This record gives sequence, structure tokens and C-alpha cells, in this order.
Amino acid sequence: MDDTRTSLDIKEYPDTEAQKSSVLTLREWQEKWETHQIAFHKEQGHQLLKKHLDHFLEGESGLRVFFPLCGKAVEMKWFADRGHFVAGVEISELAIQEFFAEQNLSYSEEPITEVAGAKIFKSSSGNISLYCCSIFDLPRTNIGKFDRIWDRGALVAINPGDRKHYVDVMLSLMKNRFQYLLSVYSYDPTKHAGPPFYVPDAEIKMLLGSQCRISCLEMVDAFEERHKSWGIGYMFEKLYLLTEK
Repeated sequence: MDDTRTSLDIKEYPDTEAQKSSVLTLREWQEKWETHQIAFHKEQGHQLLKKHLDHFLEGESGLRVFFPLCGKAVEMKWFADRGHFVAGVEISELAIQEFFAEQNLSYSEEPITEVAGAKIFKSSSGNISLYCCSIFDLPRTNIGKFDRIWDRGALVAINPGDRKHYVDVMLSLMKNRFQYLLSVYSYDPTKHAGPPFYVPDAEIKMLLGSQCRISCLEMVDAFEERHKSWGIGYMFEKLYLLTEK
């Protein structure tokens, strides 16, 4: 039986017990980069972000833009090239090094004294700073606050039991009049344990609705051939814009 569905009849599932108990360690994420299990990385950048970029930036200049769990996202250079300051956090030092190498950017690195074993990598131009540490250690680094957050592959990668903690960190990093662009996936979570984890609309509202206006900008078909091995028959990507209430 064909299990594919249209965007008009996607079912909302409550969190499954299988996903609620899922835990990936920081070391396991580092190993994904070391073994090149990074199908989530988009070499050409994220097309939905590109489509909505002008709306997201609203013609402003010199914005501070934050990338949680940034990997080697090429979009970081998009913002830097437009004159914005970019900061990201990533547990994999390899991912950060690959970003600078692939974007042909020179950089320096230095230890973060507030967090044992952590480092900060700064582009020579000074407008890209990438923190190599856990997202949960970030508030101790005096990173400042941000005008924009681009959350693609972050909330859906955080262990489900850590989502509230994660959202608390994100909210603490937002300036007044922030815009937070969030990408999540819709699929049948009873057939795939994640990551990316399934985050239902109701949970987004529960986690962020008290402080954010939430609007869905777009939903697109994100199903790829590789997803068949997950046991699912459809996947949609939803793009939300969160703004200050």
C-alpha cells in the first residue's frame, strides 16, 4: 500500500515513547562527522532559507545572526558576505575546520576559558565566530544576544528530553524584536526513531508560544530516496517564523 501523503492530510502524532527515550551523546555526533555520516548537510545551502532570506533580514544591515548546531552550514557565509556578524556553536571541531577550509576563509582559534576543553574559531575578517562546545555550555561564554536565529537541524537533533533546556538557551540569546527561523520535519515517528526527531506543532507552541508569535511560512515535500531505509513513506519540511510577542 502506498504510504505517501499530501501536505493537506499530514497527521499530527503525539511524541512516541521510542523518541522520548532517544539519546545521542556528543561523542556520537562527533563520530558522524568523522565517518562522514552527514547526509543532513546541504552543500548548496538551504533553499527555503534562500527563498525567504530577504523577508528574514528585512533590509537591515549589521545584524547578529546565530546558528545553533551549525555544522559547516554554507549559509553562514551568505550572512557574513551581506555584512552581518555570524556566530555558531558546534560540538565537532572537524565540522568547523571543514567550514573554513571549504569556504576558503582564514581563521584563528583560541581556548574558551569559561568552558573546559572548548574553543572559539574566528574568521580573519572578524565577522564569523564558531564556538566548539556543547550548546548547553554556551551561556557561560558571554556570547551576547542576537537579532536573528536560523535553526535548521538543531531543534530536531536535540535529544527530546533536552528540548526545554535547549529552548531556554535560545530564548536567552534573543534580542528584542528578534526573528527566529525554525525548520522541522513531519513524518510518521512510529516508524523512525530519529534523528532528525519529530517535533509536533503542539510541542512547538508549548515550548515557544508563551514568548513568540509563531507562523508557518511554508511546507514542502522533503522526502528523499534515502528515507525509504528509515521505514517511512513521506517527509515534509515545515518552516516557521517566530517573532517577539
